[in-house]
Amino acid sequence: MAWENYGQASVIDQRVGVDRDGTIIAWDYEAWAPQLGSRPGYDKPGNVVTGWLAGFEPQRVVARPASAVTDQFRNNSNAAPSYVVGCVGGACGGAGTVRSEHVLSHTVPSPLFTGPLRSPARLQNTFAHECCLDEVAAHVRADPVAYRLRHLRDRRLIAVVQAVATAAAWETRPSPQPQWRSTGLARGRGMACVVYEGDNGYAAMVAEVEVDQATGTLHATRFVVAQDCGPIANPDGLRAQIEGGTLQGLSRALSEEVTWDAQQVTSIDWRTYHSLPLGFNVPRIDSVLINRTDMPAAGSGETAITLVAAALGNAIFDATGARLRQVPFTPERLKVALEARRT
Repeated sequence: MAWENYGQASVIDQRVGVDRDGTIIAWDYEAWAPQLGSRPGYDKPGNVVTGWLAGFEPQRVVARPASAVTDQFRNNSNAAPSYVVGCVGGACGGAGTVRSEHVLSHTVPSPLFTGPLRSPARLQNTFAHECCLDEVAAHVRADPVAYRLRHLRDRRLIAVVQAVATAAAWETRPSPQPQWRSTGLARGRGMACVVYEGDNGYAAMVAEVEVDQATGTLHATRFVVAQDCGPIANPDGLRAQIEGGTLQGLSRALSEEVTWDAQQVTSIDWRTYHSLPLGFNVPRIDSVLINRTDMPAAGSGETAITLVAAALGNAIFDATGARLRQVPFTPERLKVALEARRT
């Protein structure tokens, strides 16, 4: 895997303003992601390394002003949080209630080939949005589920948030939990939700975790996922998508990472690129399927994976009071966050 198209790295900076009642009144988002190449095709063979080696040019970054696209709200990469109204060109297409909104994404040239690793950009943006919202909820001492519902206006997203909270027997209280200890085994729960690609599926997830605070080891014990993709033709197929997406999201959240030294990429095979191993302790996954026969069919393949890192990060905070802002959540990074919490 030394010559793959890698999933895009992302640096995301967000600022949120609240009023005296703790309600969010402003959301500012700015992000940077590198790009070289993309999906291959008959007209773009240079977008992958083999095509480039054959002499074809890859798709490169072309700068354009942020004001160039102003006709309507588009959220294909989930750059806009689910909590903004998304007003563009006189119409509002977002799922939320926050009207003071600023969303700006920068694409910069990459030294490495990049490509659409599953839920490209959507996973990264949703991790940032959902952990940010959770952090603000903790700041104003609000329950994370209730705080999300307070800032949503899309009925389908509200429905999946309510459904997953009910199925998970969500305990209404602020995070972190009031009796958390700085040593020993800590348990917690966290949640995340998304309107995938702005209109292509609705999902919410609750993650339950155990954290060994001495070693930084994280064990996800249970996931509950509620999903609305319109009419459900094959319930078993939808459950398989949810379960597979959740496990792949768990792998990316806990261990998958491109590494390098001063000369080369060092994550080149299954010994050095760390996905979940065979025989790992599989968490329980409960699926809540919302069958909307009155709506057009929407996507179901990438909604669950989009939520896992965010739900886990929020569960870690609930269990330990430590906030992680970089994926994957390796034991080393978790131990650093735990030590920072104590100082």
